[in-house]
Amino acid sequence: MYQNRALIREVTSVSKINEERLLNEFLELVQIDSETKNEAEINKVLKQKLVEMGFTVEEDDAAAKTGHGANNLIATLEATGKGPAILFSSHMDTVVPGNGIKPQIRDGYVYSDGTTILGADDKAGIAAIFEGIRTMKEQNLTHPTIQVVLTVGEESGLVGSRAMDSSLLKAEMGFILDSEGPVGKITSAGAGQYRIVTKIHGKAAHAGVNPEDGISAISVASKAISRMPLGRIDSDTTANIGRFEGGKAYNIVTDYVEVWSEARSLVMDKLEAQVKKMTTAFEEAAAEYGATCENDVIFMYHGYKYDEETPVVKKAIAAVKRVERNPELVASGGGSDGNVFNGYNIPSVNFAIGYEEIHTKNERMPIAELNKAAELVLAIIAEVQE
Repeated sequence: MYQNRALIREVTSVSKINEERLLNEFLELVQIDSETKNEAEINKVLKQKLVEMGFTVEEDDAAAKTGHGANNLIATLEATGKGPAILFSSHMDTVVPGNGIKPQIRDGYVYSDGTTILGADDKAGIAAIFEGIRTMKEQNLTHPTIQVVLTVGEESGLVGSRAMDSSLLKAEMGFILDSEGPVGKITSAGAGQYRIVTKIHGKAAHAGVNPEDGISAISVASKAISRMPLGRIDSDTTANIGRFEGGKAYNIVTDYVEVWSEARSLVMDKLEAQVKKMTTAFEEAAAEYGATCENDVIFMYHGYKYDEETPVVKKAIAAVKRVERNPELVASGGGSDGNVFNGYNIPSVNFAIGYEEIHTKNERMPIAELNKAAELVLAIIAEVQE
């Protein structure tokens, strides 16, 4: 375990949690290599820690399904008190470069040494969950059934949670610790996503001798794209063309084009409607030109949009107030494991836990926010029993 007591002494805020233990565990976790697809080592460490805390730990078969280095961990602690079963979740993988991380502490923050990321995304979430649970048990606090779900492959497109055996989940509401910004921010709406791979087949011809005998797949795709709504569609919905590729030479009418596109929305009906508009535009343009079109529509994850009266949001707001922060509800156009849990019919929100400049070598974790995130875990456990 990483120790630097001289530096740890700068942590002075007062709380029920053990701040030194929390910081040491965070420093320990970020030094375990776990770049996405290579989660085997940290999986073993986390599983042992959960067992030592009294959890029953199960693994699914996500590794076999995804090719990642480990399975998801689904750990359950049976209730000693009242309230709905709840889920806490963070992911165990990091982006690259995330091997050989050397954490540094200065001015109230934890940094890497500048040659790697830090990995606070999302090992700060894991450390906060673990400290909250340990404190709860040490103080003999009652609790509902708690599941801690630690996923692989979040940074590879939520592949771990999407491949999860959802039959192992007992929770009635979920709290994800995996978002930027100060503790208090609650993502209560998250966009779902579809990806579309469109293949358009035209007919090749010499561009200078007999272009009229050809069917330009580029022209077909361009006509289709000109007809579809793109960009910011409304306050809930976006759409984008991400890649357009085809053609072999200046003097050949292009007979094949491949287009990658996506649509996102907080509201699933709007998302489905947007995808329909995009695929229909490709199909109709192909028919007009005499080309053929194949749309491969790939569902990525579920969208959700909750208001302040939704039970999981009400508990989240109350928990934030309990740790003396101001709750702020936000919507996100990006995806998180929370989208997937909502798709499993477990109403879930995503909490900001304070990390900054993630996915860069400048990533840093404010120690005060790490402490507050652990306090928030305790507050959630208390609030769901109210």
